[in-house]
Amino acid sequence: MTAFSLKNGTLHAENVALASIAERFGTPCYVYSRAALEASLDEFLAELQGIDALVCYAVKANSNLGILNLFARRGAGFDIVSGGELQRALAAGADPQKIVFSGVGKTADEMRLALNTGILCFNVESAPELDRLNEVAGSIGKKASISLRVNPNVDAKTHPYISTGLKENKFGVAYEDALALYRHAAALPNIAISGIDCHIGSQLLDPAPFAEALDKILLLVDQLAAEGIQLHHIDLGGGLGIRYSDETAPTVKSYLGPLLAKLAGRKLKIVLEPGRRLVGNAGLLLTKVEYLKPGEVKNFAIVDAAMNDLARPALYDAWHDILPVAPHTGAEQSWEIVGPVCESGDFLGHGRSLALQPGDLLAIMSAGAYGMAMSSNYNTRPRAAEVLVDGNQVHLVRRRETVEQLLAQDAMLP
Repeated sequence: MTAFSLKNGTLHAENVALASIAERFGTPCYVYSRAALEASLDEFLAELQGIDALVCYAVKANSNLGILNLFARRGAGFDIVSGGELQRALAAGADPQKIVFSGVGKTADEMRLALNTGILCFNVESAPELDRLNEVAGSIGKKASISLRVNPNVDAKTHPYISTGLKENKFGVAYEDALALYRHAAALPNIAISGIDCHIGSQLLDPAPFAEALDKILLLVDQLAAEGIQLHHIDLGGGLGIRYSDETAPTVKSYLGPLLAKLAGRKLKIVLEPGRRLVGNAGLLLTKVEYLKPGEVKNFAIVDAAMNDLARPALYDAWHDILPVAPHTGAEQSWEIVGPVCESGDFLGHGRSLALQPGDLLAIMSAGAYGMAMSSNYNTRPRAAEVLVDGNQVHLVRRRETVEQLLAQDAMLP
């Protein structure tokens, strides 16, 4: 099933007209397709059938409980980067033994929570973190299962803000330092070495850097084995890209095939951490045109969604296709699609050729990843509602915030 398509001249999510969703739940509103979410996960599961592997969805991409629960029920694990994400995953029904904890700044309280929960593994990103984890684990009489996130210094050929595998990035342990740090970990009383982890970036469209990084990681695996440090799993991270505009996104098969071939014969469980790939094209942001403001230099279409709802265009100059929910037959013009937030960077799309009228509904596509998860209340704007479409049914999976809820968090001075 196509997640989003024109039927009878109007855009639908599965079998539900987006116009009916806007009428029922208002705008702006995030809309997700269950069929698309499940199909994305199934693409990974099909390639990994018969292999000792675990798909750990990267919660940061979209942390809605309904989506997490859907993946948990399909047997997925979770890659988390905070104590809050750990509690979200658990609330959604995650198996703690399918949770890996990444991130460069884990606090002692977060470590303690994860240890008491009994997660699968900590992806350790620095020597000080390793020592802190050893101390925290010892203080509560536990051993922490760890892998080191090794930075292979491989160019992922992506936007610099989402590149994570180069020497200048804040993530991971330098490749040249990894062997010594593994030796140190092996000597710590409250640390149990479980695996090795590598993540080189996000929105990768060329599978070659993955294979290059794996070659370097496997050299390190063999060095560790020669010193008697046996690993149980290898975490290949995530980062596989999707189509936003005219990109050609790799298939899961073309991405995993070379990696699985290099790992054949090795008794290592394979852990993967896809995020964007599972949810990005399974969601859109529904918005309404409030005003049309033609100008001598540019024409502005002011919509009710803004950079606080979808930060990617303002943050990365990222492209999202913008489609009319009910296309007009009138003449198209070039429009700047902008929001009401008081920032010049508040835009959702530049120079879009559309035939528009006030009140029109627009669908900002490929918004399932890093959309709602990165949203804010800037300008005291309540965050959008989220709905999940399942065939003919629509489920409200997050209520729209109210201004009253936002004000309730503050307190006046006595």
